[in-house]
Amino acid sequence: MKPTARIADVARAAGVSTATVSRTLSSPDRVGKETRDKVLRAVEAIGYRVNAAARDLRSRRARAITVLAPNLANTFFSRIFASVQEVAGAAGLTVQISDSLVEGERLAVFGRDGRSDGILLFDGGLDAEMVTGWGVPVVMVCEWIDAADLACVGTDNAGGLGLAVDHLVALGHRHLAFVGGPACNVLSRERLRGFREGLARHGLTADPASLLSGDFTMESGARAARVWAAQPARASAVICASDECAFGFISEADRMGLRCPADVSVVGFDDVEFSERYIPPLTTVHQPRAALGRQAAEMLIGGLRAGGTLAAARHVLPSRLVVRGSTAPPPD
Repeated sequence: MKPTARIADVARAAGVSTATVSRTLSSPDRVGKETRDKVLRAVEAIGYRVNAAARDLRSRRARAITVLAPNLANTFFSRIFASVQEVAGAAGLTVQISDSLVEGERLAVFGRDGRSDGILLFDGGLDAEMVTGWGVPVVMVCEWIDAADLACVGTDNAGGLGLAVDHLVALGHRHLAFVGGPACNVLSRERLRGFREGLARHGLTADPASLLSGDFTMESGARAARVWAAQPARASAVICASDECAFGFISEADRMGLRCPADVSVVGFDDVEFSERYIPPLTTVHQPRAALGRQAAEMLIGGLRAGGTLAAARHVLPSRLVVRGSTAPPPD
């Protein structure tokens, strides 16, 4: 068996020191062209291959990024994760995915444990001091932490909710309800703000009884449907803060004999894959999930290449309304 070529063999063949070979392979722009060419010719002639594991150990780089998100079972994340994987793979990085809801005490040492060069964080409910103490570049995705000065990529949540209000009012609805997310969640606050501002734009106000609580899940949508159905003057249209919530609302209304959109129009938020195939197909606010994942990964990798420097800027991608079969003019 032919022995594995070593960096000393390259140095001997090129007539330079091992330090020069190492510098040429790690930072070729720091070496003169003549020397660089000699080293590269020697590398090719003797078949030397860089030991990536040893190189990363010496440089203390993990060659990996971590995606940290709450509730990995949520179908919303699938397309975002696929884009992150594509961008990271092209950059020679592996992607580690962890659930922020089940990691427990391990969250406190993320980044500092040496397993990750940077983090894409989807959870705005984490402690700001803990996140900034990880010691690696962090890009927030979709959500953000008000008390932490971090780079962020997200969607225009308030604007998207406003588009949903505009659509329903154009159909003739004047009594609208909103099923929100957790009160402490930044997305819940933004989408509620968009709902209120959308109503005000049309001279309407939000009836407190029509602001229904939820947590983005199908179960909370079903609970909201039961509350809505029991109201003596119920809204003719309902906007849910997520598609899953809308699915739960529609299915529970149907169980109670109330049809969508004949008895109630329903709008979701996210435009997950199942929205188009639901019965009825769901009118929803589309989030550009592939673009979110791609831009977030590119920002993080750009920061790593710049020595871990990331500008604390918030990039907001536009949302749009996709009109399908779950909305119609109000019943007579």
